[in-house]
Amino acid sequence: MKTYSPKATHIHRKWHLIDAKNQVLGRLSTDIATKLIGKHKPYFTPHLDCGDYVVVVNAANIRVTGNKLHTKKYHHHSGYPGGLKSTNLKTLLHQNPLKVIEHSVNGMLPKNKLRTPRLRRLKVFATSTHPYQDKLNQ
Repeated sequence: MKTYSPKATHIHRKWHLIDAKNQVLGRLSTDIATKLIGKHKPYFTPHLDCGDYVVVVNAANIRVTGNKLHTKKYHHHSGYPGGLKSTNLKTLLHQNPLKVIEHSVNGMLPKNKLRTPRLRRLKVFATSTHPYQDKLNQ
């Protein structure tokens, strides 16, 4: 008996709709990352990109546990001396709720060449309207 190894042409990508309303950020992100990687499929192979498309709606209505809304910080640096900027989760959720989910899922994906194509298949929307309705019905 031989071990089955899927070819890139045998990979079928589905579309998943996830409603983020009142869901905890970390638990939601692990579910999204699993679908993007393709670990939920029986023919998952680590060296192939077997994942599906994921559409997340109502990203502005996610929940966090504990005191993370005020204490969790997001940092970025401009590259210049003194260029470190920080913002907390509450501010970032108000300004751009899409970045919160994208950043969280980005940290849960493997750090290799497949990360960028997997993140391209993640579509996040702040409200319940999105342009992928026809693809979800297939």
